[in-house]
Amino acid sequence: MFQADSRFMKAALIEANKAYLIGEVPIGAVVVHDGTIVGRGHNLREHLNDGTAHAEILAIQEACRTLRSWRLIDCDLYVTIEPCLMCAGAIINSRIENVCFGSRDPKAGATRSLYAVLEDSRLNHQVNVVEGLYADAASRIMKDFFKAARKKRKNKAGNSESFKL
Repeated sequence: MFQADSRFMKAALIEANKAYLIGEVPIGAVVVHDGTIVGRGHNLREHLNDGTAHAEILAIQEACRTLRSWRLIDCDLYVTIEPCLMCAGAIINSRIENVCFGSRDPKAGATRSLYAVLEDSRLNHQVNVVEGLYADAASRIMKDFFKAARKKRKNKAGNSESFKL
């Protein structure tokens, strides 16, 4: 049975903070093989103008390059927020064995909140899922980010001059 390791979730939180510092939605991920991080990623959708540049996807891509294989057999993915449907598909297709996520995502979560894609027996690969490791920290950075974003938007709207006829 999969035992989540807090060291790797802390590494994912560091990645999330990198995203936060550059104005991206603060989600971070790491891929682990034999106790070693082989892939890291944080959201870069805005910077790359790429809707697929999610933390999980970038971490998986780096892990594939590091291990020189698209099959991430015996690998674990640690991610701060529950993966979305796109990322769940990438996790399945790359054959990751275990996923540990911090906090649920009630609007886009595809592993527990809205769907249970990773554990669906109808698919060709199932993934063990553990949730809740550092959930408070993962949730807090997201709340802080969106609170700051709302404040920034409000200030920007308040400083603009109204249209005059």
